[in-house]
Amino acid sequence: MDDGFNEFLHVPARLAIVALLAPASWTEFGFMRDAIDTSDSALSKQLSALASKGYVEVRKHKSIGGRRTLVRLTPQGREEFRCHAEALERIAATARAPQVAGLDG
Repeated sequence: MDDGFNEFLHVPARLAIVALLAPASWTEFGFMRDAIDTSDSALSKQLSALASKGYVEVRKHKSIGGRRTLVRLTPQGREEFRCHAEALERIAATARAPQVAGLDG
């Protein structure tokens, strides 16, 4: 497998989360839940897993309207996602490369 490929991040739910967070600073939990089309509990579970690896930071704030949960990628998470995305691009480029004559049978 490619050196930059990250099996932990490759889980579809985690990959969707870090891809959503990559271009943003802080992102609201509700926005993430709706954008990824998942449940609160499923998103919480994946965020906990990502936080345990140091890939995301989660902040909870109390406000007049209730509780707000904000999430962002850490510098480590941003770097791990960048490396993983580059590995996926290399894998896809290999799959798109012209086939060498005589190797397919």
